[in-house]
Amino acid sequence: MDLVESPISPHRSRSRPALTAALTGLLLTLSVPAAPAATAPGTPARGSAYMGMGVLAHDGSAPPDDSSTTGNRVTQTEGVDVSSYQGNVAWPTLWSAGTKWAYTKGTEGTYYKNPYFTQQYNGSYDVGMVRGAYHFATPDTTGGATQADYFVDHGGGWSKDGKTLPGVLDIEWNPYGDACYGKSKSAMVTWVRDFLNRYKSRTGRAAVIYTATSWWTDCTGNYAGFAATNPLWIARYASTAGTLPSGWSSYTMWQYTSTGKTVGDHDRFNGGLSQLKDFATG
Repeated sequence: MDLVESPISPHRSRSRPALTAALTGLLLTLSVPAAPAATAPGTPARGSAYMGMGVLAHDGSAPPDDSSTTGNRVTQTEGVDVSSYQGNVAWPTLWSAGTKWAYTKGTEGTYYKNPYFTQQYNGSYDVGMVRGAYHFATPDTTGGATQADYFVDHGGGWSKDGKTLPGVLDIEWNPYGDACYGKSKSAMVTWVRDFLNRYKSRTGRAAVIYTATSWWTDCTGNYAGFAATNPLWIARYASTAGTLPSGWSSYTMWQYTSTGKTVGDHDRFNGGLSQLKDFATG
């Protein structure tokens, strides 16, 4: 009996291009970098974090001593920190009120750039302020060195012009989930070290660490190893800066209130204006 070859099913012949297209789509999907994990309902949107966001919720607030604030203007220089939350900032108003330095949020993780960065960063400089940029850390999304690169590449660099402050690592409570970003104390210290080392290698300056003593204690085990090289910016909304994290005997900057005039977050540099400019120069 002669063997007759069965014709190929027309459905099978059409399925091959479809299968190829499906596989191609799958490969393209796998090649796209993963976005940060979705947050639980009711949590802030990624990118909305700002310096001190968790301080009120976790440490509370005591009214600042206004007389102390006025008296310290000679030895401590007034500053502000801003993010996209403030939008376009009235820098001449702040300057006239005695504010001489400012920090602007530049980046968060490796997925967010402040859309108001140019107005805030250049605007403060243009009125005569000494200014710098800060990075809101998200240690659960990417590594410390990777985030330092992202920060430097998007406005967080430093120049020795006497009016640019070193970059700041804002490391505090996670507004999107676990307070310590799901990291052990030793893993958190490693992450911070990786960020600081990369920032120093990219810019030649040691980054400032912004944190609160309670967070630092809970999430790093009150690690003291950065105090010798990295200035401290302490967050505490009260009439005194309180107990500092281990290793630091004094702060370089202090965020003392979230209810200041014109811009809520106000700060003090621990020194006069000439010392502030020396710090900027490095």
